[in-house]
Amino acid sequence: MAKLSIRDLDLKSKIVFIRVDFNVPLAAGGQEITSDKRIRASLPTIRYALEQGAGVILASHLGRPKGKPNPEMSLKPAARRLEELLGQPVKMAPDCVGPEVEAMKPAPGEVVLLENLRFHAEEEKNDPEFSRKLAALCDVYVNDAFGSAHRAHASTAGMVQFVSQAAAGLLMEQELRFLGMATRHPERPAVAILGGAKVSDKIEVISNLMKIVDRLLIGGAMAYTFQKAQGEPVGKSLVEDDKLDLARRLMADAGGKLLLPSDHVVASELKEGAEHEVVIAIPDDKLGVDIGPATIARYSEVIRGAKTIIWNGPMGVFEKPPFDKGTVALARAVAESGAVSVVGGGDSEKAIKSAGVADRITHISTGGGASLEFLSGLELPGVAVLTDK
Repeated sequence: MAKLSIRDLDLKSKIVFIRVDFNVPLAAGGQEITSDKRIRASLPTIRYALEQGAGVILASHLGRPKGKPNPEMSLKPAARRLEELLGQPVKMAPDCVGPEVEAMKPAPGEVVLLENLRFHAEEEKNDPEFSRKLAALCDVYVNDAFGSAHRAHASTAGMVQFVSQAAAGLLMEQELRFLGMATRHPERPAVAILGGAKVSDKIEVISNLMKIVDRLLIGGAMAYTFQKAQGEPVGKSLVEDDKLDLARRLMADAGGKLLLPSDHVVASELKEGAEHEVVIAIPDDKLGVDIGPATIARYSEVIRGAKTIIWNGPMGVFEKPPFDKGTVALARAVAESGAVSVVGGGDSEKAIKSAGVADRITHISTGGGASLEFLSGLELPGVAVLTDK
């Protein structure tokens, strides 16, 4: 279902509440931001609202303050950085609700950033009264925090019932467009690359993508659970023994779609620069740390023929070179394929960036958990509540 976009709203002289994702990493003590990527990602939506003559209220959570104020998780550093990026003042509210905040209503062209929503336990509880207080601050609501869209919290879902219109911001709109295109109307052949540590983290994703894609390439530690389920030796590799029956069922359901590594890079210990070798069968005293060269060649060939590619999770312990070779090789194959490529957040994004091909990927999602749930075919609460077109 198509959702209302911020571009569909009349914002002139309106106060717009924009739920952003300013859950930025902070240095010890909470005074300095170590990465402003999420703030930068919100700029197009904020600037659009200001250009349309709106007064802007921004709201976000930061960290896990457990429902009470914690100065080390204040959004004040985010306000300072946003001021620099926007080139205009950003008023920092002392709280996110209450008389002082209500008195700070922004005039057209002004920006107010509310204090950390999670300083109130009612935010994560999706408390109706707290939701109503947030909604009372604005005329219209915009959600641009895709990374929090899988949470049914007051600021992502609850307050929407108290506003006249609820729309997607430009970043949210982009996420929904590309993830929706890849999972609902993919150009074929469609290929999914799934890695990471655990099958249990990706059960729903595997089950859903099997219905959508033409090939499903499995790597990372989760591959060893599938291989043990087939009776293959896995040595000391990470395996979920309680998921072996599930792995057999998933393989049976997938038929020939699901491809597993045919060779492996193994080591005696999980340490950067550790001695390693390529094997077909993993010895008892070794653990798998990456896909091998034959698997890289086989997977790359499938990727080269794809028109749509979905990627979530690395192929090995890519944080510890040289066990990043499989992940980097596939990232380059994706970049060179010319396919529409959609990469999930978190480790997948780090892997793409470490391969130096981020600028050649069609879309890198800003939401790890949210993109996983979307790829699983689940409805995201923060998207479901937005006004239908």
